[in-house]
Amino acid sequence: MTVTIGRRELLAALGGAAAAWPLAARAQQGERVWRIGALMSVAADDPEAPARVGAFSQGLAELGWTIGRNVRIDYRWYAGDADMARKYAVELVALAPDVVLAAGTQGVTAIQQATRSVPIVFVGVADPVGAGFVNNLARPGGNATGFMLYEYSLSGKWLELLKQIAPHVAQVAVLRDQSSASGIAQFSAIQALAPSVGVHVSPVNARNTNEVENGVATFARTPNGGLIVTGIPSVIHRHLIIKLAAQYKLPAIYAYRSNAGDGGLISYGPNRLDQHRHAAGYIDRILKGEKPADLPVQAPTKYELVINLKTAKTLDLTVPDGLLARANEVIE
Repeated sequence: MTVTIGRRELLAALGGAAAAWPLAARAQQGERVWRIGALMSVAADDPEAPARVGAFSQGLAELGWTIGRNVRIDYRWYAGDADMARKYAVELVALAPDVVLAAGTQGVTAIQQATRSVPIVFVGVADPVGAGFVNNLARPGGNATGFMLYEYSLSGKWLELLKQIAPHVAQVAVLRDQSSASGIAQFSAIQALAPSVGVHVSPVNARNTNEVENGVATFARTPNGGLIVTGIPSVIHRHLIIKLAAQYKLPAIYAYRSNAGDGGLISYGPNRLDQHRHAAGYIDRILKGEKPADLPVQAPTKYELVINLKTAKTLDLTVPDGLLARANEVIE
């Protein structure tokens, strides 16, 4: 799907109309139109999609980029499907973009398999060094740089917060994608902390809906259970997991604010929209001549704690005042 951005542009971005009209503007303005490819990790009809497109386009607009006048964007949406990511990566590279925005580890992997020369700015990547995207965070050294999600040590914070909001929890299922290096590392960080908070943790594989449904249903037979939903499942299967957590009355903590907004109990993690907005800044610098190799990978500077009080009430949980006071947002 090839698209563009802004209110009309945003509708086009999600609906598919796009590429012809910028040509007239280009002829009228006599200005070069730079081309950005965007490989997005969610589906085009995901509720998060308009917000991410909007944040990215806002960031570009603030730096003087106007869709159709001096920049064009070709979007593809791979929705967490690695095969689709590879297919769309090849399509985008064939369009000869000046730079590519790549979301998620699968997206960056696919783009780097397709090109080692086109500059890449990534968002939503947990471990860019471990994944081989960059040599190190300070001096990436190749054709990619961008914005990482968090250090793996953050994963232990999910367990601490879950125990605070649901003290009775003694057994925790960690939903992770075991085919992802980040999924394995996140579970390891949680497992290392578990004895100190008196909790036993076990992994639940979450590569597809069958694994999620069967894994949660089986775990739900365990008394005093709770869920930790790590990064990839928090994006790809969030609606299903939120539904299952409600069905089985399992307290659950998620990686992103959108999860709590959609009915999840609690979330703690970086603001993904900020990452898309900041990515526009790096793309601006690259289009003006800087190299990804010289732009340091940036980690989040703040994490957001969001609590859904309505969900807490349905689970008969009383949220401690101290936790409420620390929350960045309370949904009532």
